[in-house]
Amino acid sequence: MSGICTIMDVPFNNLSMTEAVGITLINLKERKKTIIYTPNPEMVMAAQKDRELMQVLNSADLLIPDGIGVVKASKFYHNPIKERVAGCDLIEEVFARVKTTVNTVYFLGGAEGVAEKAKQKMQRKYRGLTISGTHHGYFKDGSPEEREVIDEINRLNPEILLVGLGFPRQEKWIAKHRDKLNSIIIMGVGGSFDILSGNTKRAPEFYRNHGLEWFYRLITQPTRFKRMLVLPVFLVRAIGERIGAKIEFNGDKVSIKRANSKKRKRSSGSSKSTNNREGNRERTPRRTKGSK
Repeated sequence: MSGICTIMDVPFNNLSMTEAVGITLINLKERKKTIIYTPNPEMVMAAQKDRELMQVLNSADLLIPDGIGVVKASKFYHNPIKERVAGCDLIEEVFARVKTTVNTVYFLGGAEGVAEKAKQKMQRKYRGLTISGTHHGYFKDGSPEEREVIDEINRLNPEILLVGLGFPRQEKWIAKHRDKLNSIIIMGVGGSFDILSGNTKRAPEFYRNHGLEWFYRLITQPTRFKRMLVLPVFLVRAIGERIGAKIEFNGDKVSIKRANSKKRKRSSGSSKSTNNREGNRERTPRRTKGSK
């Protein structure tokens, strides 16, 4: 097992794509409920101010780095992350391996009709894959429609549930309902249904292979510019934390303070809570090691 790399209190599993797929499939086979989230720099930054989101991320069974910025920042930390494991790629790798099995999938999220379109496209691409149901993400939390959605998912009993409600809603929704849902693998997938359906074009392979998918999205969707600004801020804050400096941005002003010792211990992977979590996560990969 490659352990944990904790960046700004978010403990990422240091896994390659092959390892992430292997753990997912073994847990699926052993029917071990597994919650998977895919934080990127934007989500890590949001968790600094959203205590509930931070707690939810720390409650996951697998946290994989869906963002090259996370991988780059990890190089300044203990146990740097091997590679980016994009959530959309993980989904398709799993589909390719379960398409000839009895395991079924459910798509929850996206605009009206998007999940259904993604279902049709994925079932054509992965012949034999069974996607038992879909539902859009435009339902109110706590509404009768939400209860109906949960009842339908449990009635269809899919082994894999993909939830694309956008962050932080999808992570909080999964954490709130994980014990009510019968699915084994439950994963927050953000806007993946737009990509799987073909509504949003994925960056060409060159950009993905060179860690420039963010740049492709920026030049093809200039309106994302403000959101993209979080990446350099994240990198500066993450590196600052590692060297013991708390760097805050407030408009055009930058403040630098000395981080407290407890925070520094956490960022280097030494805190009690991080060690406990690492121990919990290592149990799964130990079983996967000999089976790859």
